Amino acid sequence: MHIPSCETTALELPDFDSALSAALEPNPNYDTARWLYVPNDYTEYRYILGTRGEHPLICVGINPSTAAPDALDNTLKSVERVALYNGYDSFLMFNVYAQRATRPDDMERSCNAALHRENMKAFDYALSLCKNGAPAVWAAWGAIIEKRDYLADCVRDMVNVGVRRGAAWYCAGQRSKQGHPHHPLYLKKDSPLEPFDVSAYLTESSATRR
Repeated sequence: MHIPSCETTALELPDFDSALSAALEPNPNYDTARWLYVPNDYTEYRYILGTRGEHPLICVGINPSTAAPDALDNTLKSVERVALYNGYDSFLMFNVYAQRATRPDDMERSCNAALHRENMKAFDYALSLCKNGAPAVWAAWGAIIEKRDYLADCVRDMVNVGVRRGAAWYCAGQRSKQGHPHHPLYLKKDSPLEPFDVSAYLTESSATRR
């Protein structure tokens, strides 16, 4: 379990480009030819964790927990299975907010604008890695988006980044009564992806209205 040790405003955050450069260098702890892990060591936040390929599925949760290269948690194991079943050669786990917290109730109460800014740079980079067709983004945050008021605004910013990259949004499994896309943990490995109108979701979902 990861419980944040401090507010992320108390951390010295390197910019995403610097963290990415370090992540592309050889690492004694894991195979960088197989894994993309930014930052490249375990810390209080995580931008990207996934495998390398030409046709990745970008899965979007709410916030990262304890997973790392060669040590995926059950959620990411499910993400990888669903990605492969749907014809993708790799997966990238991204999150609406980058602060690590196993329990979403432990996420900070206010959005750290600097952390969010770098997270949006990370999302743009993840989209750029899709070399085969439109970038595929799997909305998979569940009802956890209701935990903090700022999370819906973070998604809105992601949608704008995605528009510039021509991203196509999907969901898998049954949506909640409030319209939230299903969390991946309990999905069957052969769950098909379905088109997801994320802009309509942000407009219509009672939990994300401002």
